[in-house]
Amino acid sequence: MSTDDQPSDPRTTLPRAIEAIAGGGELEAVLDALLSATASTFGPAMGAIFISDPDRPGLQPVAVHGMDEGAIARLAAEVADPAHPFSVAATSRAATFDREATQADGSTFVGAYLPLTVSRGGMDLTLGSIGLGWPAPHALTDAERETLGAIATLAAVAVDRARLTSTAAERSEWFERMAHTDPLTGLANERTVGRILELELARAGRQGGEVSFAIFDVDDFQATNREGGNEAGDDVLRQVAAALAESVRLVDTVGRIGGDEFVLVAPGSAGLMVAQRILGAIAALPPVGGRPITVSAGVARFPADAEDAAGLIAAAKDGLATARAEGRGTVAPGIAPAG
Repeated sequence: MSTDDQPSDPRTTLPRAIEAIAGGGELEAVLDALLSATASTFGPAMGAIFISDPDRPGLQPVAVHGMDEGAIARLAAEVADPAHPFSVAATSRAATFDREATQADGSTFVGAYLPLTVSRGGMDLTLGSIGLGWPAPHALTDAERETLGAIATLAAVAVDRARLTSTAAERSEWFERMAHTDPLTGLANERTVGRILELELARAGRQGGEVSFAIFDVDDFQATNREGGNEAGDDVLRQVAAALAESVRLVDTVGRIGGDEFVLVAPGSAGLMVAQRILGAIAALPPVGGRPITVSAGVARFPADAEDAAGLIAAAKDGLATARAEGRGTVAPGIAPAG
């Protein structure tokens, strides 16, 4: 109502409601601002917005007006009933106006409940519901009903936008993770290992330190694949990856660079010791397809064996060749280039 007792135009709430949506921010804050703008015009005794949570059943309150914590908790419990007006609005996708109900104290309450719906890909999606309540008697005009419908649509758009933004962020994070990790084992991929090796070499060069680099190759991996199939081979790779990850220090990086080859980048001179610990952990793994799991490894050090990444990798591969010649489950140091 206006100060001269003439009905106020309910549409005056729309600019503030739109501003609340356009302002962005966390969904709860946006919906709270929307509900506050609505309450300032319609003057309800209470109001609430409930939305469906993809990770939890039922409707969850995200914005409330005119209720203390106890009242909010009671309302949230009541809305779990499918027959509650908030739930009915969400499931039926139909608005209900001038619904009367008797409160616990004997007073009569009049409520308006509207679904939050959006259209996406030709389908109507219900994301929750909004409700306002006034002490009886109270009747909404056609203009008020129309405006409440527009406000419900704005709230639905805010919820939908927040979820699309969250999905986009999760997808971007997934692509970022995939760009840096091996999809089968979850270890760093070849690109990431190369970048980390260059960074560690640059740091060691500035500080006069050392870097160890090791290459691990699964023994008789082709035979495992041939006899047990790709599933057995993948099982071996995942088990080896897990043993690698559990055996290294926090400062170390382990990765898979393709096929059955794994690598270790270890700052300092402890690469040979770490590699031997890894071989022990892998040797303790249970057999796959009746075949024991072992790896051979070659270890090289910067700057003793090489002064750049390419040279260090080559030296480690020379050590791996030596280890393979010595037998399953062995590790050998790299061979420094002749000076």
